[in-house]
Amino acid sequence: MTTPPRVTVVIPTYNRRERLARVITALEGQTCGTDAFDVVIVSDGSTDGTDEFLAKLQTPLRVTVERQANAGPAAARNRGVQLATAPLVLFVDDDVIAMPELVAEHLRLHERDDDLVVIGPMITPPDHKLQFWVAWEQAMLYKQYEQLDSGAWECTHRQFYTGNASAPRARLLEAGLFDTRFRRAEDVELAYRLHRLGVRFAYNGRAVGHHYAERPFASWLRTAYDYGACEVIFGCELGQDPTLGRVHREYTERHPLIKLTSRLLVGVPGLSKVADPALRAIAAAGDRFDVFVVSRLALSVLYNGAYYRGLADRLGGRAAFERTLVRGLAPSQPAPGSVTA
Repeated sequence: MTTPPRVTVVIPTYNRRERLARVITALEGQTCGTDAFDVVIVSDGSTDGTDEFLAKLQTPLRVTVERQANAGPAAARNRGVQLATAPLVLFVDDDVIAMPELVAEHLRLHERDDDLVVIGPMITPPDHKLQFWVAWEQAMLYKQYEQLDSGAWECTHRQFYTGNASAPRARLLEAGLFDTRFRRAEDVELAYRLHRLGVRFAYNGRAVGHHYAERPFASWLRTAYDYGACEVIFGCELGQDPTLGRVHREYTERHPLIKLTSRLLVGVPGLSKVADPALRAIAAAGDRFDVFVVSRLALSVLYNGAYYRGLADRLGGRAAFERTLVRGLAPSQPAPGSVTA
């Protein structure tokens, strides 16, 4: 008789056939054994042979394969949750290689508390060379992990990154799953709704995934802009009231240089078209000559500038940015536009 799975691993994938093969192999070697979980793989309109690979897949894992027209990661994860058979859902991205204890460590915390979201770290593997802008982003993530490990930070919905995170399936359904209108920050937006339902969040530094992160520079910078826009969407348009108050507090704590350059990049029309390429060149030079303090400072200015431009544009411009972020006053009516950042 087949043992019912305790957790369903949901993997959304798009055009990463070779990496996906390694993801599956890593799951085959989990210390909890393959009886403890099943796997749902949702191919989100892949065109690189992923579907053909999955059709011929031979593995000891219990795998369900679903194919859909390209609709984005939120829609793919939603379909995975709908197809899940276990009471818990573990989201693993198609570029995250689970270390042998990953599934067992997620299960261990859920056994202690059955109304919990568990987040594991995504660590750069030793055999992967990061692009310098992604290395900066990963360094920022490591700072969060250190604060969470030490207890200096409490784990909240803000740390819900779905490359390596698990939650009760019933709670995901109760919250309404991911909002498919979003292609950015859809994980944090869902996590806020889970938080409002009373679900708790926990970080487990032992549930390690190796993250083979890659991202074009333009996409990296656009992501920062979109995250800024999403702060306004979530705070003003979706009624997540604490959002902009938190953003204001974070802004007041930024390094004076970041605050100054961000206000310039928001306030001077067209400045970013000149500044962004120059800052990228400075960051690249710092990386090439191992002057990492220069590279990281330039990338910090770039990322924060794009983030605050996205926020200001969604709020309605420089005046709204100054009112909401700098002075901490309630925002006026946000700029009209699509809900999709």
